[in-house]
Amino acid sequence: MDDLAPTGAPPRMLSRLFPFLLALLLPLAAAAQPAVPVTTEAARIGPLPVEILANGTVVSESVVTIRTRVDGQITQVHVTEGQLVRRGQVLFTLDSRLNQAILAQQEAQLAANRAQIVRFQADAVRYQSLRGEGFAAQQRFEQATAEAAAAVANARATEALIQQTRLNIEFATITAETEGKLGVLPLRVGNVVRQAENVPMATITQMDPILVQFSVPERWLPQIRAALNAGEVPVQALGDGETGQPAEGALVFVDSAVDVATGTIQLRARFDNPGGTLWPGQYVRVTVVPSVEQDAISIPSAAVQTGQQGRYIFVLAPDGTARRRAVQLVRTLRDRAVVRGEIAAGDKIIVDGAQRVTEGARAVERNAPPAAPAPQRVSSAN
Repeated sequence: MDDLAPTGAPPRMLSRLFPFLLALLLPLAAAAQPAVPVTTEAARIGPLPVEILANGTVVSESVVTIRTRVDGQITQVHVTEGQLVRRGQVLFTLDSRLNQAILAQQEAQLAANRAQIVRFQADAVRYQSLRGEGFAAQQRFEQATAEAAAAVANARATEALIQQTRLNIEFATITAETEGKLGVLPLRVGNVVRQAENVPMATITQMDPILVQFSVPERWLPQIRAALNAGEVPVQALGDGETGQPAEGALVFVDSAVDVATGTIQLRARFDNPGGTLWPGQYVRVTVVPSVEQDAISIPSAAVQTGQQGRYIFVLAPDGTARRRAVQLVRTLRDRAVVRGEIAAGDKIIVDGAQRVTEGARAVERNAPPAAPAPQRVSSAN
């Protein structure tokens, strides 16, 4: 049995040396693996606006329906469909000859009433001087006074009728009550319009300024209210599918209650719209900027990954290895993600190739600037 003891000594020694050999071989194996090509982008720390994104609808502040206030036949249409009109511009002219004839008749009646006033007042003066000569004279004086008062009342009634007729003649010229764009004109020259039928003759939609109506989740309400109390809250709007510079406006309305069915609150923003960029009924993408975060940490959104322990990123360390960092995603701003975590300004965040690296893996930048060439030595001639 003792002869067999020495033969077991080498295996026991190898089992003790195995951890040390493994620790020496792992760095050699890692160094032997090729470096993963990646692209990086530096982390930024600085002021970044807080943006609330929503979908909205363009609505007009004022839509005026044009209707006639008198009966008559359309004799002239002074505008065309879709035309921009200003307040007070003539749109339609109705036939007013009947009202003009009535006006002439009423003016003649007023002249007769005024003549009666002169006559009855003269009678009242004459009978006033005869009041002391008997009962009949007194009675005639009172009658003349009453007739003069009645003539004055009749004249005032006729004046009121004249004013009404002149208004009807004025209403025969239909003008724009607001500035905006005309819609469809369903009536043409020759159509007869009646006040009782209440048929729309045209609609005028105000285009400048214009409103955008949208809703945001109620969790943003405290921040929006605080921003409104501090001053103007900027809002941007861009048509669905459009590219380019968005329209700039300001928040003007916050609804008085949260919609309990959707958990959202309705807002409105007003935009100057001189060129008609925003169109009533148009769907737009809305961006509200209630505040600016001064020390925001931002990285490319494509660099953020999600694992079992939450979100994380890889940072390219100075020694050329990938290091995993846990982060908390706060919000996104276009192609940037605002995060919280152990990230410093200028850290090289791995963007393209982050799915192919692991903790401690070697990586090389594909977007690294080429190394400067060594200065060329020129031998001096003797």
